[in-house]
Amino acid sequence: MISRRQALRTAACGFGQLALAGQWSAGMESGIPDLAAGAHFRPRAKRMIFLFMQGGPSQVDTFDYKPRLALEDGKQFPFDDARTIANTGLRGSSQRVMKSPWKFKQYGQSGRWVSSLFPQMAAQVDDLCFVHSMQTEGVAHGPATLFLHCGATRDDRPSMGSWISYGLGSENQNLPAFVSIAPSEGNGGARNYGNSFLPARYQGTALGNAGAPASAATINNIANTRLTHAQQRAQFEFLQNLNREQIKKHAADMELDAVIRSYELAWKMQSEAPGVLDMSNESARTMAQYGIGEKATDDFGKKCLLARRMSEAGVRFVQVTYGDNSANPAWDQHNHIEKHAVHARAVDRPIAGLLQDLKQRGLLDETLVWWGGEFGRTPYAQGKGNGRDHNPQGFTVCLAGGGVRPGSAYGETDEFGHVAIRDKIHLHDLHATLLYLLGIDHERLTFQHAGRDFRLTDVHGRIIKGLLA
Repeated sequence: MISRRQALRTAACGFGQLALAGQWSAGMESGIPDLAAGAHFRPRAKRMIFLFMQGGPSQVDTFDYKPRLALEDGKQFPFDDARTIANTGLRGSSQRVMKSPWKFKQYGQSGRWVSSLFPQMAAQVDDLCFVHSMQTEGVAHGPATLFLHCGATRDDRPSMGSWISYGLGSENQNLPAFVSIAPSEGNGGARNYGNSFLPARYQGTALGNAGAPASAATINNIANTRLTHAQQRAQFEFLQNLNREQIKKHAADMELDAVIRSYELAWKMQSEAPGVLDMSNESARTMAQYGIGEKATDDFGKKCLLARRMSEAGVRFVQVTYGDNSANPAWDQHNHIEKHAVHARAVDRPIAGLLQDLKQRGLLDETLVWWGGEFGRTPYAQGKGNGRDHNPQGFTVCLAGGGVRPGSAYGETDEFGHVAIRDKIHLHDLHATLLYLLGIDHERLTFQHAGRDFRLTDVHGRIIKGLLA
């Protein structure tokens, strides 16, 4: 015979997954300490959408125009190659410069350069802030992806979304604070939306997984068709009464606390989540805006539209992954760089549609949008092939809305687009700046674990004022 405590925990495993444990809630007191919900200072953005381009898009083929690549195409030059340095410690290895197969043009009143890979995003440049001087840690996908999400390459640390939900909670107590749409199972997997040593209720909610169709990005069994509302209410209240008795005896049990909160959130979600997930009431014009109904863009378009619906409904942090679960992530073209065109075609219209939709609804000013991968790619060919290797030394991300300077470009790489040389921004700095835009002081958002205070930016990070409007 199992104890009541064991029964609760066993039952909670399935229900907790359904309920998406890991959400700040204003529910019952549990004895687990909370950071007071709310910003440290006036936020410029209420919420955030992160469009993760898994595998590392090439900056010199997308948004960082470098004319010298065409002039020196095929010639050998010495470069400090990150992978060579990591493996051998040698600098100045000889590499073959490779030009971009795509043409660049200037767009908008701001005159920003964009390659022909992104004609739809190009039309939105006056709302975008291009950061050309990004630098990060990790040459391989696993460490770099963990660093992107968690601020550390190896240690088990909370993800950015978990830190944000810990600090701010959700705008809507009937929905999770942090949702990850179609996350990858590789290169960190669940750690990329995990809570680590933060209380379990701050874990991200995963909908679907990378490589699965958009239809899988949903919540199964969200509605109970077998019991009436009154019967469900009675069942819920009975379980919560048992839970209250348990929490009195085990006030510091974070797992039990998370289970109880998951029950509470699951009950609340039944009234609101089905409507958020149901996109059938969207107009034909909106669907077309996201590229829904067109073969190349339908899948990512639906995921981006779902992100908008969740953000609009009050989810604080939404991440949408464009990728798959293979050993070589989507944008990872070590050979045949021309395959970037397949991925760009899949995301270009949906991303542009998301920006337009947010703007038309008056949401862009209060929604921070972040586009980028875990690193960039080299401006030279990898080996004797026609692809590009990983490059953490100088790459591009894009920001929009939520207090960033529109129609701007910040920082610069060298004339080959290889290494950041002006106004360098480390990923710790970007994390600090994004938190600042949400009203969070990255040095004050801490949690004590293993005898010391931890934070997303560790002991690093500075706010980049040049990115702010």
